[in-house]
Amino acid sequence: MDVNQYSEGKILLIDKPLTWTSFDVVKKLRYALKVKKIGHAGTLDPLATGLLLIGTGKFTKKLNELQGLDKTYEGIIGIGKTTPSYDLETEFDSERDYSHLTITDITRAAEAFTGEIDQIPPAHSAVKVGGKRAYKMARKNEEVKIDPRRVTIKTFEILSFNDDEVQFRIDCSKGTYIRSIARDFGESLGVGGYLKSLRRTKIGDYSVDEAEDLISFVEKVRSDEVN
Repeated sequence: MDVNQYSEGKILLIDKPLTWTSFDVVKKLRYALKVKKIGHAGTLDPLATGLLLIGTGKFTKKLNELQGLDKTYEGIIGIGKTTPSYDLETEFDSERDYSHLTITDITRAAEAFTGEIDQIPPAHSAVKVGGKRAYKMARKNEEVKIDPRRVTIKTFEILSFNDDEVQFRIDCSKGTYIRSIARDFGESLGVGGYLKSLRRTKIGDYSVDEAEDLISFVEKVRSDEVN
């Protein structure tokens, strides 16, 4: 493997590990590949896994274009409980009975979210409010007011419904917060909801099936340098 090729420019498909931030991945690769110009297209939350597109060298100029591509996610929405962050970053703050819900209720609720919708990003997100990151304000218990944003949900497919877990697949436009969908979905059912797990499987025509495991990729780069 010619490490110099990364300085000149490449697009890398990386499978982001759980708990890593997107910036953590970029930092790790910058050090491993010894490149100055590197970035990513489309941030993934620490509690999400899956496809992260990395651009190095001249291909960093393509990142805005790649970020604008549609995305596909698979995951699990937990129903009957809510959290302030809409996921498992924060503790549960409410609990309601969900035993009356049927698969028909779940499917109908999902249908209502397809098409163009207005959604409010989570307070625990990287959205800037008055020049500050919303999540930093939320963690200090400061009031966070975020305006709704128009996004497009092309498909919201229910894969299974078992006890309090709704497994789903969503195809959506850029800027869509799946955590907000989980929260709003739960509210539409009258029981509350939160994002239990999330994996990004596609960005445009790029698939996570073609992505490199981050740690294995870094080890391969280092091994090639030694050899």
